[in-house]
Amino acid sequence: MSIILSSPDQRMTEISEKVKRGERLSKEDGLYLYQSDDLLTIGQLANMVNLRMNGKKVYFIENMSLYFTNVCEAHCAFCHFRRDEGEEGAYTLTAEEIFPFIDQHYHPNMREFHITGGHNPNVSFDYYVECIRGLKKQYPNVEIKAHTAAEIEFFSRISGLSYKEVLETLIEAGLGTLTGGGAEILSERYRKKMGVGKATTDQWLEVQRVAHSLGMKTHATMLYGSIETMEERIEHMMQLRELQDETGGFLVFIPNSVQPASVNASIKRRVSAWDELKTIAISRLMVDNIQHIKAYFINMGTKITQISLAFGASDVHGTIVEERISHAAGATSPEGLTKDELIWLIKGADRIPVERDTFYNEVKTY
Repeated sequence: MSIILSSPDQRMTEISEKVKRGERLSKEDGLYLYQSDDLLTIGQLANMVNLRMNGKKVYFIENMSLYFTNVCEAHCAFCHFRRDEGEEGAYTLTAEEIFPFIDQHYHPNMREFHITGGHNPNVSFDYYVECIRGLKKQYPNVEIKAHTAAEIEFFSRISGLSYKEVLETLIEAGLGTLTGGGAEILSERYRKKMGVGKATTDQWLEVQRVAHSLGMKTHATMLYGSIETMEERIEHMMQLRELQDETGGFLVFIPNSVQPASVNASIKRRVSAWDELKTIAISRLMVDNIQHIKAYFINMGTKITQISLAFGASDVHGTIVEERISHAAGATSPEGLTKDELIWLIKGADRIPVERDTFYNEVKTY
C-alpha cells in the first residue's frame, strides 16, 4: 500500500518509513503525530497497520450492559453516574433484582454481560461475589465481563484479600474477564487534579498484571479530552504497551472521549471529531502489540465510529441494550444498537462484519 503524504515533511516521512518497516514508534514520534495537522496521513498509516493485523474484518458482540450499583465512594470530576448512599436515584441491586431487566432483553445469542458500577462501601465483597455467582447460575452460557482493575483494588481494600485472592474468588464465582475502565489517564498528576479517588496508576497496572498471570485476558481504556496533556496520552499508551510486552494479556485498547455533563452541552464542551479520529489512529500506531483498537460508538457517535474504521479501529463494541454511564454524562449517541445496525454500520465502511465472543473467537462473518 502506498502512502500519499498530503503535506510532506521530513519527520512525517521518517515516521511513515518506520511504520512501513514495522518498527515501534517512540514517545517523540507519538507526540509529533499529535502536533501534526496531517490527519489523513496519520489515518492512512494507522489503516495500513490495522489491515496488516486484522485485514478488513471489524468485530462486534451481542452483549448487554448491567449496573448493579451506582453508589460510589469516589468523587471523580468526570463522573455523573455516581450517587451517595441515600441520595435520590441511588440504587444497589442483587442478582435476583436485575433478572427482570435481563429477561426483558435476553435472547439465546446473547454472549456477554458487561458489568460496571460504583465502588459501594456499604456492602461487603461477598455482595459482589454473589452477584456474579447468581448471574452465572441463571445464565450459564453468557460470559461475564465485570469490574475494572480499580474495582479489584477497592475489593482488596474492603476485604483484606490480595489482588490475586480477590480475582481467584471472582473467577470461581463465574467471572470471565475484567472491563477496561478505571484507567482514565495513567498519570498521577491527572488523577490528583481530577479527584480520581480510586486505584493509582501503579495499582491499576498491577491488578492487570496479576489478572494476566492467572490466565485472564482483559481490556484497557483511556479517558481523554479533559485536562491531560498530549504527553500524558502517549505515556498512557506506552505503559499499556510495556505491560503487554510483559504479559500479552490485553485483548483490546479502547480510547474513550470524555463526555460533558449534559446532552444539551454545546459543541465547545465536546471532544472534536478531529481529535477522536486522530486519537484512534495514533492509538493503533503506538499500541502496536494489542490486537484491536475499539471505536466506542457510545462516546464517538455512530458516524465517527464508521469513519474510524479507516483510521485503525477494528472493533465497534456491541449491542449494549442500555448504556448508562456515558449517557449520565451527556452522551448523545443511541443507548444501544441492534445487531443489524452494527452490521450495516460496518458494511457501510466497506469492511467485513464479524460477530465475536468476548475473547475474539469468531462466531459468524456477515
